[in-house]
Amino acid sequence: MNTFFSGAGLRRLRVMTHKELLQLFRDVALMVFFLYAFTGDIYIAASGVSMQLKNAAIATLDGDHSLASRELASRFQPPYFQAAGSAGTPQQAIRHLDDGDVMAVLDIPPRFGERLARGEQVAVQLQVDTSNSVLGFLASSYGAQIVGRYGLEVAALREGLGSGGISGPVIQADTRIWYNPNQNDAWFMGISELLTVITLFAILLPAAAMVREKERGTIEQLMVTPLSAFQILFPKVIAMTLVILAGTAIALFGVLGPGFDLPMRGSLVLFFLITALYVFTTAGLGLLAATVARNLAQVGMLTVVILMPMLLLSGAWTPIEAMPEWMRILAWISPLHYFLDAAYGILLKGTGMDLLWDSVLAMGLLGVLVFGAGMGRFGRQFG
Repeated sequence: MNTFFSGAGLRRLRVMTHKELLQLFRDVALMVFFLYAFTGDIYIAASGVSMQLKNAAIATLDGDHSLASRELASRFQPPYFQAAGSAGTPQQAIRHLDDGDVMAVLDIPPRFGERLARGEQVAVQLQVDTSNSVLGFLASSYGAQIVGRYGLEVAALREGLGSGGISGPVIQADTRIWYNPNQNDAWFMGISELLTVITLFAILLPAAAMVREKERGTIEQLMVTPLSAFQILFPKVIAMTLVILAGTAIALFGVLGPGFDLPMRGSLVLFFLITALYVFTTAGLGLLAATVARNLAQVGMLTVVILMPMLLLSGAWTPIEAMPEWMRILAWISPLHYFLDAAYGILLKGTGMDLLWDSVLAMGLLGVLVFGAGMGRFGRQFG
C-alpha cells in the first residue's frame, strides 16, 4: 500500500477532501445555520450584549426634600443611571425593586442637608437589585463613588476651600487603559462569540460528517477500500477546517471589521494558522463524539455536552484565578483556554509567536492526543 505522503496518498487525500466538501455544501440546512452563525449571530452578540452599566433605573426615597438631597439625587445621571421618579414610602421602594421597575433606590434620610451643614456624619442608603450580580456590583460601585465624591465637595465647601479643593498633598489616580481604551464591549463580545462559533462547528461538522456516513451505510464501504483509518478521518478534518477558516474570514472582514472597527493589530496570517491548529485540536473531540453517537440528533446533544464545559473553563467569563482549584486544573486541559489567549493577544494586543509559543505548543499536543484517541476508537469500532 502506498504511504500517505506518496503521490497516490496525496491524491487520495485530495479526492476525499473534495468529497467531504461536496457533501457539506449539499446540506442546505447546515450551511444556512453555518452562514448565520458566522454573520448574524456574531453581529447580534457584538451589538446587543453589553457588560457595562447603562441607564440603570434608579428611584429616590427623599426623606429630607432639601437642596442638598436634591443635589445628591441629581448626581445619579446617564450614562450609568437614569432617574425613574420618586418613591413615596419605604414600602413603595421595596415594591419597585421586587417588581423590577427599578434597579436601585437611593434612600436619603431626614435632616440630611442640616446635618451636612453642621459637619455631622450622615449615612445614605443605596438599595440595589443584584439579581444580575455583575450589573448589581457595578451599580453599587458607581453609586459609592458618586456619594463619596459629593461628600468631598461638601466638606471642601464647608471648610471654605471653594473650588480650589482640599489643600495639601492629594493622590490623584491617572488611569491608562490599554488595548481597548474606549472599553468597547463590541470588541470583546464579538471576538468571544466568534471563538464560540468556531468551537461549535469544529466539534459539530466532523462529527456530523462521520455520523452521516453511518446513517447512509457508506462507512462500511470506506472500510473495505485501501484507505486507512487516518486517510478516512483526516480529509474530514481538513475539509471542515477550510470551511471554518472561510467562515472566520467572513466574520472578521465582513462583520467585526467594517461593522465595529475591530483593530486586528497582530498578524492575521498567524491568527488563521493558530485557528487551523485549534480546529484540528477540537475536531478530535467531534470524532470521539461520532464514535459514540448513532444519529445526527445525538451528535447535536453531545456537542452541547462538550461545548459548555469548554466555554466555562476557558476563562472568557470567569478569570482562571477566580475558579476553585480543581476547575483551574481542568482549565489547563481545555484547548479553548489557549485559543482564547492567542486570539485576544493577536487581534487586540498585536502579540506574536514569541509570547504565544507555549499556548500553541499546548494546543498542538492536545490536538495530537485527542485526534489520536478518536482515530484509535474509530479503528477499534470499524476495524
